[in-house]
Amino acid sequence: MSGHSKWATIKHKKGALDAKRGRIFTRLIKEITIAAKGGGGDPDGNPRLRTAIAAAKAENMPADNIKRAIQRGTGELEGVNYEEITFEGYGPGGVAVIVEVLTDNRNRAVSEIRHGFSKNGGNLGESNSVSWMFSKKGVIAIAKGAASEDKLMEIVLESGADDLNDEGENWEILSSPKDYENVLAAVKAAGITPASAEVTMVSSTYTQLEGSAASAMIRLLEALEDLDDTQNVYSNFDMDEKTMAEMAG
Repeated sequence: MSGHSKWATIKHKKGALDAKRGRIFTRLIKEITIAAKGGGGDPDGNPRLRTAIAAAKAENMPADNIKRAIQRGTGELEGVNYEEITFEGYGPGGVAVIVEVLTDNRNRAVSEIRHGFSKNGGNLGESNSVSWMFSKKGVIAIAKGAASEDKLMEIVLESGADDLNDEGENWEILSSPKDYENVLAAVKAAGITPASAEVTMVSSTYTQLEGSAASAMIRLLEALEDLDDTQNVYSNFDMDEKTMAEMAG
């Protein structure tokens, strides 16, 4: 599990890329819309929609925006028809990369993702070329100063979480996606505020890069995340503490 937080940490230190570029609301609205389309507009019976709404509220999205996104998904309001596509490929040093896309134009999305890889030292791969390395997990990061290991282990055991890991500045609680909401509720009920909480793709192995290779990998990840159709980018990229400190500069 080591290294899962590195890219999230470096992004935060570099200035919260998504938020700074005004993309996060757009991505959340698209996720709410596609979740409502696939599983209905009632969050109580639609876990994906429930998670998307929680993420939107965490970013202080107005309730009206959330409501309209749900209505576009259920067909109550006219909206764009989005298609979900997952791309897989490799970055510098053989780092595995997964890009999840929601798009209204498949040809444009394929072209832009392929260009993003090739221009930044990566290669677009075949379906299932790297996804076998990843599994979907709930990941809750908690600053070391916010809770003791013993307290968090108690929560892990009682809430049905899978594991507790030491990730440097943070503790990380891992759970299955279906148990994620219960685990997060247990953390908050204990008076603990997570540094971050999400359902994400976690790799079974990590590839550590240094120096120019690490810089090139960050450029690739930023290029892919900056595309309008991109929803999520996952990788098994890791950096040592020295390289991360240099990048954060």
